[in-house]
Amino acid sequence: MALSATVFKVEFGVSDVDHGYYADHSLTVARHPSETDERMMVRLLAFGLRAHRLSGVDCELEFGPGLSTPGVPDVRLADYTGRILEWIVVGQPDERVLSKAASQSDQVVLFPFAAGVATWWRTVGPKVAGLQNLSVIQIPHQPVQQLAQTVDRRVTAQVMVIEGQVTMTVGEVDVTFTPEPLM
Repeated sequence: MALSATVFKVEFGVSDVDHGYYADHSLTVARHPSETDERMMVRLLAFGLRAHRLSGVDCELEFGPGLSTPGVPDVRLADYTGRILEWIVVGQPDERVLSKAASQSDQVVLFPFAAGVATWWRTVGPKVAGLQNLSVIQIPHQPVQQLAQTVDRRVTAQVMVIEGQVTMTVGEVDVTFTPEPLM
């Protein structure tokens, strides 16, 4: 018998001063049995960092089906016709995944976060350098580890972006960091 996803309910406040976006979102996040708490928290963070796009165009920002369905975005920004405006990926995919995403969407935004990002990027970076619609934004690993320790089935979280610096609060834990653009 296959294990089912664990469902998390998140009340998520986004205050993105840099983009003038302020909103509260009631989210349901499904974590596949093989997904780590770290990866799930980065998916939530990615949602918060890209939520400002909701104010610029009529669209929806939603979580993909997760690890159980390869070849789909982790988070997807799509207009109401189904056109994918942003294919958002979390982790360290190979160049084939990024090339496919780039061919099926207007923009690809990748958020690598684990300890081995530098080694992975030295291998994959040159192979994807020609993808004009790819942005790569590294999330430091230590804050992700701290956030992963806060995971609970019902979560109140906030993300604030001011002058490129991000503060994410989950429950009683605050982490502040600056994402590093790699591409």
